[in-house]
Amino acid sequence: MQRVITYGTYDLLHYGHIELLRRARALGDYLVVALSTDEFNEGKGKRCYYSWEQRRRMLEAVRFVDLVIPERTWEQKTHDVARYNIDTFVIGDDWEGKFDFLEEHCEVVYLPRTPDISSTRIKVDLHKNNRGDN
Repeated sequence: MQRVITYGTYDLLHYGHIELLRRARALGDYLVVALSTDEFNEGKGKRCYYSWEQRRRMLEAVRFVDLVIPERTWEQKTHDVARYNIDTFVIGDDWEGKFDFLEEHCEVVYLPRTPDISSTRIKVDLHKNNRGDN
């Protein structure tokens, strides 16, 4: 069985996230999603709209996802790869080169982002619409 892992916050779950999860799952038979905890996000200067538990439940409802685990630190990736017998680490290509150190433990794949969609863009567009800046 080919096991794949990806990491993310997955707040404001959108089409681009679903596409990443679909393409990640297509690389194997079992997809683990390491979901950034609220505390980890706070340390990165991020605040989520949805709690970790709500985001976990949304991800578990996505048919491509087999297991959701907490991401508590940047450093846990090597440990997760070993613990969950991961064959392939997948992340968006906006992180290109940042996780090459994992190549000694598993395959590393940087997937191209889905064009014209991001959580940041959604937030900006919603803000504009609320101000009437169409």
